[in-house]
Amino acid sequence: MPITLYYLPLSPYCRSVLLTARAVGIDLTLKTVNLFDGEQLKPEFIQINPQHTVPTMVDGDLTLWESRAICMYLSSQYGKDDSLYPKDPKARAKVDALLHFDLSTLAHRWGLVFGPVKLGKLSKPSQESVDKFHEALGWLDGFLSHKKFAAGTDHVTIADHVLVANISSYQAAGFIIQDYSNIYTWLQRCKEAIDGYEELNGNDAKKYGDFVKSKITEK
Repeated sequence: MPITLYYLPLSPYCRSVLLTARAVGIDLTLKTVNLFDGEQLKPEFIQINPQHTVPTMVDGDLTLWESRAICMYLSSQYGKDDSLYPKDPKARAKVDALLHFDLSTLAHRWGLVFGPVKLGKLSKPSQESVDKFHEALGWLDGFLSHKKFAAGTDHVTIADHVLVANISSYQAAGFIIQDYSNIYTWLQRCKEAIDGYEELNGNDAKKYGDFVKSKITEK
């Protein structure tokens, strides 16, 4: 039975799932949900996912709609080995820690930067939110010190898939990732090492950046 992914390519969270699926070698049946047109609120989609968010994955009798959980599942269920998501508790904990950091700190603080602008409450991000976001980037830059890939491995893990989808989008939106030398070096390494990076993430990260810039106005 095919695995169906309801997604929007503009979303970095959806793109991290695409990268993971490519890495484990599975094909997804892709169904676009246009959030801008309110397609996520259609009754047939709410029946699948009451939270009406993307990405949403359906694999047989399993339905998931948290991107990091989907990446964890795909790598555990379909990975040829455990390199993407280690079975060793200590190695896995390092990956999990980065996934939680991305969810609770990095992506959360980005939401405080762009959320009010996207909703039309502000014409540009508040300086406080930008400062907090850069604080989080500084922490990530420290985490990546002397590491080839995010979890301290010499190969890509799902921590890289999740982080690279977000970081590349922030860079495209005008946040100067080059100022963080470890993040910048890691990002360039991921672009070379991740299968299908440009096809599945790079092009749409640029579109996401353009979308963010289109919403920010100076007054």
